[in-house]
Amino acid sequence: MITCKDCGNQFVFSAREQQFFAEKGFQNLPQRCRECRQARRAQNGDHVPAPSGARPNFEAVCASCGVNTTVPFRPRGDRPVYCRACYTAQVPAGV
Repeated sequence: MITCKDCGNQFVFSAREQQFFAEKGFQNLPQRCRECRQARRAQNGDHVPAPSGARPNFEAVCASCGVNTTVPFRPRGDRPVYCRACYTAQVPAGV
């Protein structure tokens, strides 16, 4: 049993969850119950759980050629975003 640091309720850190933590190499125990974790994720805005191993993609327009593309980060607007072909042409090999 672990006490949630947000709501103070106790929750079970099951054997299955412990195995998951060990497989992922997590060193710390969970600090929040499932409900508080979900509420915290919802409160943080655009965090949408992606399928395991997948990254969220965002739509963007390439600053060089103007083609619509997707990128694995949210474009902020203060820096250019390039499609894969233009990015590869811009960045030296090995970087």
